[in-house]
Amino acid sequence: MTSVSLDGLDLGALDAHLREIGVSRSGDLRGELIAGGRSNLTFLVFDDAAKWVLRRPPLHGLTPSAHDMAREYKVVAALANTAVPVARAVTLVDDDSVLGAPFQMVDFVPGRVIRYSEELAALGNQSAIDACVDALIAVLANLHALDPEAVGLGDFGKPTGYLERQVRRWGGQWDLVRLDDDPRDADVKRLHAALGEALPPQTRSSIVHGDYRIDNTMLDATDATTVRAVLDWEMSTLGDPLSDAALMCVYRHPMFDMVHANAAWSSPQIPSADQLAHKYSVAAGVPLDNWNFYMALAYFKLAIIAAGIQFRDRMGSGAASGDLQQGSEYGEKVGEAVAPLVAAGLNELAAT
Repeated sequence: MTSVSLDGLDLGALDAHLREIGVSRSGDLRGELIAGGRSNLTFLVFDDAAKWVLRRPPLHGLTPSAHDMAREYKVVAALANTAVPVARAVTLVDDDSVLGAPFQMVDFVPGRVIRYSEELAALGNQSAIDACVDALIAVLANLHALDPEAVGLGDFGKPTGYLERQVRRWGGQWDLVRLDDDPRDADVKRLHAALGEALPPQTRSSIVHGDYRIDNTMLDATDATTVRAVLDWEMSTLGDPLSDAALMCVYRHPMFDMVHANAAWSSPQIPSADQLAHKYSVAAGVPLDNWNFYMALAYFKLAIIAAGIQFRDRMGSGAASGDLQQGSEYGEKVGEAVAPLVAAGLNELAAT
């Protein structure tokens, strides 16, 4: 048994836990950090015969609760053997007893994640990319078609009142991240108020991913039309499936490239937002009623996300001197996306 430890990952303690719960083991347990920083830490853990992916909260800063870890694990475990591909759930520890923080572990799924436009271009010609997009949308439609009760997720969230809560929640987030004398405040509040007035009735409820696009999936290493696993379920809940589809479409907006530099999903090789919406409607077999509202809400969300990145960047860059108005070039660049995204949301509502 290995006694090696990485920051945030005690391999000896993890090895003992895996043996205790009956996970087959072969040779010493090893690990390496895949992703870290202010987000959840992600480790590749492996022995001589198997590989797993372990996620835990960051070592410093704002720490997701044990509930957040349990939430992601619960949905992945529930979706096993459904039409939605996910990694096999292995273990969840929702306290500090093993690693000093909650964590979850799933099987490692081999394949490729397409994050950047050059990686998208490497998939082949436009027909190959279109076929990949069709496969991704089919998976999202399959997720929305699942009966939450049938897979044990009937209590995964409040199925009714979702849109009203979303409008209220993201409006509240703006109040937390807006800058002093923020010149964008009037337009943000105008869009927030307009969304509240335009709330449509919620006609369906389903499991929603909450952050669906190509880089939150694992594609087959050689066949990009095969989705091996859907990743990053932290935002998942029960809600309105059209809001999930609309956010996928809004991520196609060029301004997303300022939030996620050189993003694959905002590449011109991805079908337009209108084309994505049509593809989803056909795949899911549902009309896009009140679609302008859903798109406006999605633009509102993305604008507040961008503002939040800018705010946190300013806090991180200026915290030592007490000056929260001095952020990095990245944070200020992301902040430039807020006004165009809000304008796009207002334009959607004006078109109704």
